[in-house]
Amino acid sequence: QAQYEQECRKLRKGRLETATQLGKAITGKLQKLGFARAELSVQVEDAPPGPKGVDRVEFCFAPNPGEPLLPLRNIASSGEMARVMLAVKTVLTAADRVPILLFDEVDANVGGRVAVKVAEELQAIAEQHQVFAITHLPQIAAAGDQHFVVTKTIVGERTLTTMLPVTGAERRQELVRMLGAPEASQTAEKHAQEMLDSAR
Repeated sequence: QAQYEQECRKLRKGRLETATQLGKAITGKLQKLGFARAELSVQVEDAPPGPKGVDRVEFCFAPNPGEPLLPLRNIASSGEMARVMLAVKTVLTAADRVPILLFDEVDANVGGRVAVKVAEELQAIAEQHQVFAITHLPQIAAAGDQHFVVTKTIVGERTLTTMLPVTGAERRQELVRMLGAPEASQTAEKHAQEMLDSAR
């Protein structure tokens, strides 16, 4: 019992130190991802004794100024949760041993410059992990090393999904489509190429 309590004290000390650093680092990332005045805090609270110590760790989030910090799991929208997860993964990328990360519409409810920032964060994670990002934004799609187009078709009574790689001119045209521009738009095609060049 004495040894267990000693180990729990060590564990709590480490968690409290790490929680403060982690909260600040994630908050900094979130501010780059469009939450200009958001705050994330990692709370370490008492819990019944167990194999992981006597602590309960809670991620608390205040997306807007003037709002109290509340449990992330209770208040975050899907778009907020996706960006918080992106911020967490970016901060922990060196320590995370998961080899493949899948982000499904991590760009939900963002656009413009924030989308570019999300793309940059995904690229940073991809330096140490295999990243799959499902997106509807051309800024995110242009940032990938490879680009696949997913389409659904109905054949008889079945829905079939296909995923095909696009490169070169095909990729530019897909970005033009994602921009919502006419296929023949030279301005949109130039913009698509600029996005690809910028992402490199």
